[in-house]
Amino acid sequence: MDKYEKVFELAKRRGFLWNSFELYGGSRGFYDYGPLGSTLKRRIEQIWREFYVIQEGHMEIECPTIGIEDVFVASGHVGGFSDPLCECKKCGEAFRADHLVENVMNAAGTLSAEQLTQVIKEKGITCPECGGEFNDAYEFNLMFKTTIGPGTGRQGYLRPETAQGMFVDFQRLSRFYRDKLPFGAVQIGKSYRNEIAPRQGVIRLREFTQAECEIFVDPRNKKHPNFERFADRELSLYSQEAQQKGEPFRITVREAVEKGIIAHEVLGYNIALTNEFLTKVGIDPARLRFRQHLKDEMAHYAIDCWDAEIETERFGWVEIVGIADRTDYDLKAHAKVSKTELYVYVEYDEPKMVTRFVVKPTMGKLGPLFKGKAKAVADALKQLSEAELSISKDQIKVTVDGEELTVSSDVVDFAEETVKVSGENVIPHVIEPSYGIDRIFYGVMEHAFDEENVAQKAGESGLKGAGEAEKTEKEPEAEKGENEGEGEEEARLVMHFSSAVAPVQVAVLPLLTRKELADPAKEIIAKLREKNLLVNYDDSGTIGRRYRRNDEIGTPYSVTVDYDTLEDGTVTIRDRDAMRQVRAPIDGIENVLYELIYRGRDFESAGKPFNF
Repeated sequence: MDKYEKVFELAKRRGFLWNSFELYGGSRGFYDYGPLGSTLKRRIEQIWREFYVIQEGHMEIECPTIGIEDVFVASGHVGGFSDPLCECKKCGEAFRADHLVENVMNAAGTLSAEQLTQVIKEKGITCPECGGEFNDAYEFNLMFKTTIGPGTGRQGYLRPETAQGMFVDFQRLSRFYRDKLPFGAVQIGKSYRNEIAPRQGVIRLREFTQAECEIFVDPRNKKHPNFERFADRELSLYSQEAQQKGEPFRITVREAVEKGIIAHEVLGYNIALTNEFLTKVGIDPARLRFRQHLKDEMAHYAIDCWDAEIETERFGWVEIVGIADRTDYDLKAHAKVSKTELYVYVEYDEPKMVTRFVVKPTMGKLGPLFKGKAKAVADALKQLSEAELSISKDQIKVTVDGEELTVSSDVVDFAEETVKVSGENVIPHVIEPSYGIDRIFYGVMEHAFDEENVAQKAGESGLKGAGEAEKTEKEPEAEKGENEGEGEEEARLVMHFSSAVAPVQVAVLPLLTRKELADPAKEIIAKLREKNLLVNYDDSGTIGRRYRRNDEIGTPYSVTVDYDTLEDGTVTIRDRDAMRQVRAPIDGIENVLYELIYRGRDFESAGKPFNF
C-alpha cells in the first residue's frame, strides 16, 4: 500500500472523502467531502480569501455556473477546449490518447489526434485494461452541454472555469473600481469538465472547486507597488532553461525578475504570494516548485506562465496552481463577439498635444445608401487605420453585423488634426493566479500524513520514555483500564495539519465518562467556542485511543479533564506533534489555546511541564 492508498483509506475512514453515489455503485470523477473534509476544504478557501480579498483588496464576485454559448464561443472553449480521446475496440474503455503515449515519447500533450494515432500504432500500444487494439484518436470537447429553458431552449454549458464570469463583468468591475488600474476580482466556485478517464482521485475531477483571481493591469506598467514584500524571498524555480538540464534551482524573486526569468514584477509578486499561501495551508516547502511553461506549451496569447507543482508519491509532480500573464486576449475576444468595447480610460499626468489621422464619414451620403445601417457603417469606418484606408483606393470594405459592405471613397473625408488629449483608452492585460482547491486539499493531506513509532518519537522529543510520553492523570484503581498509555512499540498515524486549517483545533476529553468530569469539560468547550475555535468533545473509549483518533484527524491540541481538575482547577493540554503535555488552569484556557493556534505561542509557556 503506497502513501496515496494510505491517505485515501484514512480519508474515507475518518470522514474526509467519500466516493459519490456509493449507494449506486459510484461514478468516476466525483467525490463527496465528509464532515472533516468539508471543514478542511472551507478553511483552505477562507485563508485564500484572507490573502486575496482582505490583504490584496481584490473583491469577490459570484457568477452562474451555467453560461450561455456566446460566452464560451468568445473564450475559445466551444471550438478548442478538448482532449484527444482513444477507445478500445475490444472492451470500449476510453483513455486520454496523450496519456497512453507519454511513457514512450516527450511532449505528448503537444501532438494532434492524428499524430497520436500514428504513435499508438507504430509503438503497438494496447489497452491497459484488456490488451485490445485502439480505434483512431479524436478530439473530445470537455464541456458539459445543457439547454436553458423549455423545449429546444437556448444552448448553454456548465462553466469549465470561473474566469469567464469576471471577464464578462469587466465593465461593471471597472466602474466599481472607478476605472483605476490595477484592480482585481476573485471568485471561488464549482467548475465542470467532462474528463475522459479520471483515475487520480481528487486530482482529476469532473466537478471541482477553483479559486481564481483576475488582476487587470496597465500593459505599459507592470511594476508592483508592494514588490519589496517578496523581492528577497527565495523560491524553487524550474524555468525553461532548467528543464533542459533537468534540475530546478533556488533564486530570489528580485533576481528572477531582473534576469528576465520571470517576465515582470506583477507576475513575480503573485508567484511569491502563491508560495506564501501554499506553505501556510500546509504544503511542504521542500516538495514545492514553480515550473515555467515550455515554449511549445505556452498559450499563444501568454507572455509568461508558471505552474506551482507539488511532489506526490504516486503521481510525481502535480500542478495545483497556474499563474499566467494572459495579456489582453480575453477582453479582446469578448469585445469582438459581444461587439462592445472593453477598455479603461487612463488619464495622463499632463495633457498632450497629439496629431492624429481622422476619418470623417459624410452621413448625408451614407444615409440614403445604407438606410438603418448608416451609423454602424460610419462607426466601422472610423475604426479603420490610415494604412487600411490607403490600400482600399476607390472602394472601402467594412464588416457590419457579420456582413461585408462596400463603401465608395467619395463618401468619406480624411484629415490630420492636432488636438489636446487628456488620456487614452487602454485594454488592460490580465494576470491570473488560478488555484485548484481539490488538488491543494489532497496535497495538504499527503504532506501532513505520517506514520510514527511512539517510542522513537518519545526519544526524539527528549521525554523520559514512551510510556511517560502519553502519561495520563491519576484515577481510581478500579478505573485503570481506562488509562492506556502508549506501548514501547506502538505506532500511530498522525496528520500534521497546520493549526490554520485543521478541521478540529481542540479536542476536549473527560478522562472517564462520568458526570463530575463531563460537566467541567462542557464548560471548557463553551469557552473555546466563544473564541471561535473548532472543538470536538470525545468521551468514547480509552484516553489513549481518543488521543490516537485525534492524531489521525490532525487535532493540534487535546485538553484532558481528570480528578485533579476537580481539586485544583487545572487540566492537561497535549501537543499533537511532540506528544508533550503541560498542566494549565481552566481559568483563561481559551486565551491560551487561541494564542497557541493563531499567535504562535510556544507550547512550553502554556502551562507547567507535566512529563518533561
